[in-house]
Formats: sequence, structure tokens, C-alpha cells
Amino acid sequence: MSNEIPLGKTTDYPTQYAPELLFPVARQPKRDEIGVPENVDWYGADLWTAYEVSWLNVQGKPEVAIVEFEFAADSPNIVESKSFKLYLNSFNQERFASQDELIARLNHDLSKACGKPLENLRCYSLDAYQGLGFGQLNGQLIDELEVTCDEYDYNPQLLKLKEPAVEVSETLYTHLLKSNCLITSQPDWATLVIEYTGPKIDAASLLQYVVSFRNHNEFHEQCVERIFQDLSQHCQPRQLLVQARYTRRGGLDINPWRSNFATQRPFMRLARQ
Repeated sequence: MSNEIPLGKTTDYPTQYAPELLFPVARQPKRDEIGVPENVDWYGADLWTAYEVSWLNVQGKPEVAIVEFEFAADSPNIVESKSFKLYLNSFNQERFASQDELIARLNHDLSKACGKPLENLRCYSLDAYQGLGFGQLNGQLIDELEVTCDEYDYNPQLLKLKEPAVEVSETLYTHLLKSNCLITSQPDWATLVIEYTGPKIDAASLLQYVVSFRNHNEFHEQCVERIFQDLSQHCQPRQLLVQARYTRRGGLDINPWRSNFATQRPFMRLARQ
């Protein structure tokens, strides 16, 4: 990891528009670590929500919005989160003739940083976003299982099948995923959703495995890809989707999903978001 990365360092907040603040991080080195080839055949995206976007209109009056960004999973880079926050703050004193002009600027800069055009970029007024409400997860909440947990360091060997000869289609989810920032070790909290078709996974072992991330240091996107790879290897589902809804930090939440089949994942706010 380059020592130029802004995360974990004292930083002056920008007073004018500064696209050069965006700090790309190549995806492939961490994918090499977990055995993901460069031309991996999967679907997915990283869904970001920015809650602290503000700019000035042509009269100098501040405007505020909530903006959702969707980065393709096959983009060459992720954007480091602190640099993203600093970049968004650089708009605070920037004047735009319209919201469309702001969106075009965001789209251009972020597409350049991640190395591929954004999949989607949506801008909401606060009242409009509030009207979207919260999503409701379907499936089995595995947090209610009576499970002894005593491993808090990443251990994929905990994953087990319940009925190897029985194929099922089910959704399992947990609110107990906690990992830590790769650079600062600050905690990252998430709800993890796993949809699969294949040999029945032992839900208790899955929960123990998720808990084993508690002391694990890795970026959000990398944790989701690691979980996807571990489930693929140890449980061998025919179809698999892994999605994490992380809580916001610094006005940003990051919500990656990866799948080996074509599907669309809607933006869905949960209670902690």
C-alpha cells in the first residue's frame, strides 16, 4: 500500500474544488491474494451513498443532497474512502448552474479515478430520499442461533455444510459482521446477506465464520470478495450472491455485492444506515 494514501493521516480540508484528491487503489493485488483471476466471471458492484454533499448555486446559496454512486466490480480501481470524502468536501464552495452540472462533474472525476464509467449516479433531495424509507430483508436471520463463538481472527475453515447431498435455495443474513479498516484499524460494521443455491450450508458454522472477521483488517470491497471466495471454495454453491450493507463513516457508506449469476441489487437502506 502506497505511503501516499491519505487515510490515517492529518489532512487539511480543501477550500476549493480539488479532483486530484481522489486516490485510486488497484483491486487486483488483493484479488491475487485470495485467488481471484484478472478476468473473473462474476457480477457485482460497489454501491456508495454520500450523505454530506453540498455546493453553491449561481447566487451563492448552499444546496445539499444525498448522492448514490455505483462502481462496477470490474473497474480497475476502488477509490479510497477518505480521499472520496475530501473530494466531496471540495465542492462546498464551488458554484454550479444546475444540479445536472454537478452530477456531470462527479461522474467525470469518479469514472476517471476508478478507471471505468460509473454504472449509475443518482442525486436526491433530503425529502425525496427520506421518502424512500428503509428496506426489509427476506430470509433467515442467523443471529438468533445458539452458537458458541470463540474465534475472532479470520478463519475460513469454520465453514461447513449441513446436508452435502441436499440442494437448497435460501437467503441467510446477519447483522454481526465487523471488520476493521486496513490502514487505521477503525471498526467497520455491516449487515451481510448471502443468497445461494447448492448444498445446504450449516448456518451455525456460517455465523462463527462471520464472527471470525472481528479482528480482520481489510477494506469493505475486499472483505466481500474474500467471503465470496471462501463460500465458493468450502461450500461449492451452484449460485451464490454475497452482499454487505456497511454503516456510514465520514458521511459515506459502502455496500459491495458480488454474484456468479446475473441479478440486479437495489439500493436498500437498513436501520443502521
